Amino acid sequence: MTETPKSGTPDATHADSHSPDTHTHVPARVFARARQDAENAKAAVSTPQTENPAYRLAFQDMDFLLREDLRPVRFQLELLKPQLILDEAKIGSTFVMYGSARIPEPSKAQALLDLARNAVDRNEASIRIAESLVEKSKYYDVAYELAQLVSAFPVDEEGKRQFVVCSGGGPSIMEAANRGAAEAGYESVGLNIVLPHEQAPNPYVTPALSMQFHYFALRKMHFLLHARALAAFPGGFGTFDELFELLTLIQTGKIAPIPVLLYGRKFWERVVNFEALVEEGVVSAKDLSIFTFVETAEEGWAVVKDFYRDKD
Repeated sequence: MTETPKSGTPDATHADSHSPDTHTHVPARVFARARQDAENAKAAVSTPQTENPAYRLAFQDMDFLLREDLRPVRFQLELLKPQLILDEAKIGSTFVMYGSARIPEPSKAQALLDLARNAVDRNEASIRIAESLVEKSKYYDVAYELAQLVSAFPVDEEGKRQFVVCSGGGPSIMEAANRGAAEAGYESVGLNIVLPHEQAPNPYVTPALSMQFHYFALRKMHFLLHARALAAFPGGFGTFDELFELLTLIQTGKIAPIPVLLYGRKFWERVVNFEALVEEGVVSAKDLSIFTFVETAEEGWAVVKDFYRDKD
């Protein structure tokens, strides 16, 4: 026998829609938001106390935030802000592209060579360097084409974008990557860094995804946190720094393998004798399988698709 609920006993199926409890509003928060307090603080009456730096709200006090002993806090902020931006933009993964800031697009490379050849104080060393840049300028076009291919990867079932192009946000090869995505109608990421000489993000980075870093270490971490594939084009110290950190992380098992594409076998084998490292016993032969030499955008994208097809 089913018992009839006693008077006053809660019964979800017979809840009184007119009960006072159903009209009770419980506020989501009771403390003022930081933004509101920051505005209120601006209106403080001017006194010797309020004008002293000690009275500033800690999060508005730049002198305080830039103290040497606040470095751990700045590390945390620089780790957190880009992560929140990428999460809110529904970016599930990135396709990172490294490369020199000194390799211009083919037409500009040829113009530089012409200038070197026609200079009044003609310098053979400068001409050779210009000729080398012309030869490598083809990779500007390859980076552009690769960015267009990977950017077209479909959004997943959660509405997140995969293989979003990510570069260092600078000129040359980095510009080509962001430009390829932008001119195909897609967003792309630029992770810039403050340097002693003036610089600015290339104009093709999506403004809302253009970020600036103080710490190289945290910038490199953000390059790899979301990376599910990486292409390294010919480059100098910066490219080597970023590439070899990734190779080390994969070699030591600190991160799971991802496709690592080295564009320009001729360049890479000339500047790094990988086989000699094996012969010297400082890396193993299987470590050389961490990366793949490629030349064209289609070849590189095929390597990435095959890598993940095998994971199914």
